[in-house]
Amino acid sequence: MDKLSIISGALFFAADIFAVVSLAMPHWIVSEIGGDTNIGLLKTCLTIYGRPQICFMPSPVRGEWLLTFICIVLGIICISVTIVLLALSYWEYRVMKFARWLGFVAMILFCLAAVIFPIGFDMDQIGGEAYQLPNNYRVGISYIFFVLALWITVVSQLFASKVCLPHF
Repeated sequence: MDKLSIISGALFFAADIFAVVSLAMPHWIVSEIGGDTNIGLLKTCLTIYGRPQICFMPSPVRGEWLLTFICIVLGIICISVTIVLLALSYWEYRVMKFARWLGFVAMILFCLAAVIFPIGFDMDQIGGEAYQLPNNYRVGISYIFFVLALWITVVSQLFASKVCLPHF
């Protein structure tokens, strides 16, 4: 196992952690107007003027955000298997190509989720349009963690594929 594979495994692990944390919190879309509103992919939490926070699962769940959730979960699974395969490549180098392909699939799934998610901005609670949030809403820390996981996955895939190496 070379140094680039170790770096790639560490970056994939960081991306996995950021993706899991982004799904764990319902802070994908936030607003402070009329209290705190935190909208997640599958859960919404409201705090109205200092009262206790109320969390609920909207009915029906947005199809776009459900598909985003599924893509992210599948991406997390791909990254986790990639990390295991990268560790196994220390003993069996042939599994490295499978790790590279799974990392690539995870990258594609995360990119797909990033494109699908903003389609749901037209929901009644937000009042925006697809790919356009109104001024009183902004993306939250969960979305920022997800985008960070996406970029770390891209960089770790570059290391895993050894694209960053100079060719002499």
